[in-house]
Amino acid sequence: MILDEKALLEKLRRIEALHAGATTPGERDAAANAIRRIQERLKLTEKEDPPVEYKFTLGDGWSRKLFMALARRYGLKPFRYRRQRYTTVMVRVSKGFVDSTLWPEYQELDRVLRETLDRATDRVLAQVFEQDVTEAEVRDEPGVLGPVRATDGSS
Repeated sequence: MILDEKALLEKLRRIEALHAGATTPGERDAAANAIRRIQERLKLTEKEDPPVEYKFTLGDGWSRKLFMALARRYGLKPFRYRRQRYTTVMVRVSKGFVDSTLWPEYQELDRVLRETLDRATDRVLAQVFEQDVTEAEVRDEPGVLGPVRATDGSS
């Protein structure tokens, strides 16, 4: 079974619309306008809640790409300094916007994307290798050996 890209896109759009306050097609159009208003509001609130430099350390390339796309969607300019890890993303943004909009939306989108990629990976590996693709068994650590009795053959 091929990853249903249409279903994933629709799910991600619904999450995005939810964060923008839109649930119907008409509301989605309004959401596009809301994004513009959010961007304008960001500029206006910089006086009250000045942007600060945030460092986001993301777990992998997928999460990094998602975060950068979301940041750019709001008119932010993600960057990283030389010698920073590939998964590090810097953004100058107000704390209020990070706490109320950017980070919560990113977390939800990342969760959905990760779940979808995990399911697709499991499906593909199960088909290719025709084997169980569940996680490895978890075992207790081997017990600590008791005192070792030295034998020198003189007893």
